[in-house]
Amino acid sequence: MAAGVLGALMTLSAQTQPPAAPKSPDVPTKPTFAVQINLVTTDIIARDANGQFVPDLTKSDIEVFEDGVAQEVASFTLVHGGRVMNLLAPPPPPPQEGIILPAARPTQDAAGRIFLLFVDDLHLDFRNTGRIRDLFKRISKTLIHDGDMFGIVSTGPSSIAIDMTYDRKRLDEAINKIAGNGLKPSDIIGGAEGAEGPSEVRYRAHVAFSTAADIVQNLERVQNRRKAVVYVSNGYDFNPFVNARLENDPLNQASQITGSDSQQDINDPTRRQGNQFADADLARELSELTRAANRANASFYTIDPRGLVGGPDLDENVDPVEWNDHVRKTQDSLRVIAEQTGGLAIVNQNDFDKALKRIDAETSDYYMLGYYSSNPDPLKRTRKVEVKSKKGNVNVWARSSYTMKQPPKK
Repeated sequence: MAAGVLGALMTLSAQTQPPAAPKSPDVPTKPTFAVQINLVTTDIIARDANGQFVPDLTKSDIEVFEDGVAQEVASFTLVHGGRVMNLLAPPPPPPQEGIILPAARPTQDAAGRIFLLFVDDLHLDFRNTGRIRDLFKRISKTLIHDGDMFGIVSTGPSSIAIDMTYDRKRLDEAINKIAGNGLKPSDIIGGAEGAEGPSEVRYRAHVAFSTAADIVQNLERVQNRRKAVVYVSNGYDFNPFVNARLENDPLNQASQITGSDSQQDINDPTRRQGNQFADADLARELSELTRAANRANASFYTIDPRGLVGGPDLDENVDPVEWNDHVRKTQDSLRVIAEQTGGLAIVNQNDFDKALKRIDAETSDYYMLGYYSSNPDPLKRTRKVEVKSKKGNVNVWARSSYTMKQPPKK
């Protein structure tokens, strides 16, 4: 379903690719080492003590450190009100002896904003469909402006896959198709169990994460633009309602019929083996997604349309303690996605207008900084990034790390 959005992103990138260089005649060559030198980019949001954006910084006002090593700023672009006000393009990477450098990447048009609206309807409640559509109407009114490019994709049966477009009518068409298709607690408790726990829970999460990862991977092709992913979902929990599921297990019900110790069956470590690594598995998958987002310099703004979450529906027989634990884990998963990509998690709150205005401000006023890494350890894949302002009255935010891609396998 995401193919149309991905194709549009590839087209956007391809429009600025230079023509292939003519082949040179065969000449003897000396052995060289192929090493790729990439421009590392990150968004910077600069605000004064009153929280107002500071639009007059220059690259000399900024210090950048990677793993504690100072870096030279190669590019520094101001975007104010969604428009590029200046463009300091990066020079070619510094030549190094014995290294084949990649072709220089062209400077791309940096006008406007790019939004990807991610509708995780596999993790949205059907009963909240009206509330979810209302949220997207607010997004259309408050966040998406004329001149913004956006695409929309869903993970489930809403079957939404709208190419990157400037036409806001397409958003209205998509909103009318959105419908929640998440699992109810009773579906999870009575569902099939695999070696890793609830099979359907894992499958749906994998679909959501893989769809998001594919989109983010293609966002890497778009340079010199801030990319925001508005990620609407109820969040994730790989091991929900564990006691209720075990009590519903046919083996446990059989033990009750035969008179064996059912509590012992529930607490048997071999019965829980498939779930003991559930939290670690979820953390690993979230980490993979956020690393991909940071490589693409894309920020995730996660929104839980449930708002302030109370108890379960009256027709769901769920223990309140397990329900609260499930809600906490799902909300925490959305917080991780947002915080690790420099975005904002809008969870357990009903004031969506205020949050959307903040997203609008953060995607309208920012600096785009770039540098060529001089990290002394070229084999270190995950690098810590620290950006500081030399002006004492200015606070700056930037993403805290990025992860290099694995080299292609031969």
